Amino acid sequence: MGLFDRLRGDDGPRVAFFGIDGVPYSLVADNPDRFPNLTALADDGAGGPIDSIVPPESSACWPALTTGVDPGSTGVYGFQDRENGSYDTYVPMGRDVQATRIWDRVTDEGRNATVLNVPVTFPPQRDVQRMVSGFLSPGVEKAAYPDDLRDRLEELNYRIDTNAKLGHKDDKSAFVEDAYETLERRYEAFSEYVAEDDWDLFFGVFMTTDRVNHFLFGDYEQDGPNKETFLDFYEQVDAYLGKLREQLPDDVTMIVASDHGFTTQTYEVHLNTWLEEQGWLSHVDDDRDSLTDIADDARAYSLIPGRVYLNLEGREPRGSVPQSEYEEVRDELKAEIEGLEGPTGEPVAQRVVPKEDAFHGPHDDIAPDLTVIPTHGYDLKAGFKGHDEVFDTGPRNGMHSFENACLFVDDERARIDDVDLFDVAPTILDLMEIDADHGEFDGASLV
Repeated sequence: MGLFDRLRGDDGPRVAFFGIDGVPYSLVADNPDRFPNLTALADDGAGGPIDSIVPPESSACWPALTTGVDPGSTGVYGFQDRENGSYDTYVPMGRDVQATRIWDRVTDEGRNATVLNVPVTFPPQRDVQRMVSGFLSPGVEKAAYPDDLRDRLEELNYRIDTNAKLGHKDDKSAFVEDAYETLERRYEAFSEYVAEDDWDLFFGVFMTTDRVNHFLFGDYEQDGPNKETFLDFYEQVDAYLGKLREQLPDDVTMIVASDHGFTTQTYEVHLNTWLEEQGWLSHVDDDRDSLTDIADDARAYSLIPGRVYLNLEGREPRGSVPQSEYEEVRDELKAEIEGLEGPTGEPVAQRVVPKEDAFHGPHDDIAPDLTVIPTHGYDLKAGFKGHDEVFDTGPRNGMHSFENACLFVDDERARIDDVDLFDVAPTILDLMEIDADHGEFDGASLV
């Protein structure tokens, strides 16, 4: 074994994974001229649509993708989770992920992992080769480890995320300019550390795609004024992925995947407002802004995205729904949600998923009792400050979808058929020839 191999950990097969947050497969398949590199990747190996998870929200999806298990095992259900035995909520961070990450399995085998910009990884781990945390991190200074990575990223003017607030303006030009800048800085960092070639697993995520989709996807699907701007941006994304592929040595398999799909958003649905109107939710007074302000007689409440909890006796501090009535009350609420119609008469819920159908594991005690997968166009919100109307519109014209995430694997043995997010982690381990107990995953290898 030579010096080069010692620097990498060993001479086994390697994987470079590039996440493109929120990119639907149909976007690529319907525009091959804009995506020549991803199209070539699919032709040389495999590419196709995959399902996300319940709920299809990035804070829950990336822990699931990087561990191969559902939120019942990761312990992360969304952007905001609640404490057991309390009405306090918190924003899950890396240390809240209770399942084993793919890069930890790689490191345990004595091999090296470079992890850049993966959501829900703050603070950065000190037991991997190098890591800069992604979405929700406070900044590069605190999000990067070791120090030489931090220093280099600061020299590159690296950005953890796009300034999404710019997308709230009617004129999207400043937002798009900021998105390009963030994308370029991300590519430069990825390219530099791919070129280091001292890793066995490279795992990096482009988050900017999700941001652009939230504010421009409706323009793309409905021939809006920013359609060409949207497609031009994705031409650049594809070009960067092509350049990264060209950099990879022959012993590296490239994988590109998204964590959920995307579709046009027509309405925001304020689910807690609807629960109030239907008599399920009440508050101690009008001056309220959080879950802690619900009244003793409240029977249900919601957290984003579309997670609905009964105010259950013995679980919530002031639970009003007796344990003996759990199934009956939950069935009643499920039926009412299924009957909720939008302003034009279609059902808001594509389906309503009971907890036991989606979540399994040691952390299913904090799982939502029901999770609403909305009909395309209805983005489920869950604030507690109150809204005048259940249905509203906002600055976004794109929203997450459960189906139509994407996966591309540069290996002709790969099959992408009836696949979901849980299959990614075991596939990476299989490609790297790292043994793992198949029973530890909710998915299976695709090669």
